[in-house]
Amino acid sequence: MFKKFSAREDIHSRTNVKSSVQRGLKTKLVEQFPELEAVIDEAVPKKGQLVLIKCTDRLSLYAMENDVLFFQKFNDPFIPTLRLVHQYPECFPSVRVDRGAIKFVLSGANIMCPGLTSKGASLPSTNLPENTIVAIFAEGKETALAVGKLVMSTDEIQKINKGIGIEVQTYLGDGLWTLDIE
Repeated sequence: MFKKFSAREDIHSRTNVKSSVQRGLKTKLVEQFPELEAVIDEAVPKKGQLVLIKCTDRLSLYAMENDVLFFQKFNDPFIPTLRLVHQYPECFPSVRVDRGAIKFVLSGANIMCPGLTSKGASLPSTNLPENTIVAIFAEGKETALAVGKLVMSTDEIQKINKGIGIEVQTYLGDGLWTLDIE
């Protein structure tokens, strides 16, 4: 999604978000990511000014103090940026890929099921349903390298073990990671 994203060409407008709308967004974020409730006021402070940045292809970025916190495509679920995941890794469901998948993920490739079920990789013990947004960690690494959306449930990934398991939304080094919105 952000492989060739650039501020100059893809950003159309910026708007300050009203405080009432900001409260509603925080509520939706906590509904989507319940673990975020403990730190939501720290991540999106009441006194801070949230900015909505509209981009091409009905993509909306939500930023605070020149850092994009999360984004949304049309009316899809909110997706946290890697910077937010790095700040609060315990607040998001996560998966771990094996070492062999790292170079592919960092080039923007989707994650195949065998990369999630092989030795060195791990899926959560509880089933995550299809379309769940997950932080993607790598074997032997401490910080997330991508954020993606499950194409099938984690139980199906283990059972089928074939095809695309996670559609990568953003990854280290992509256009969103390097975006300077000042």
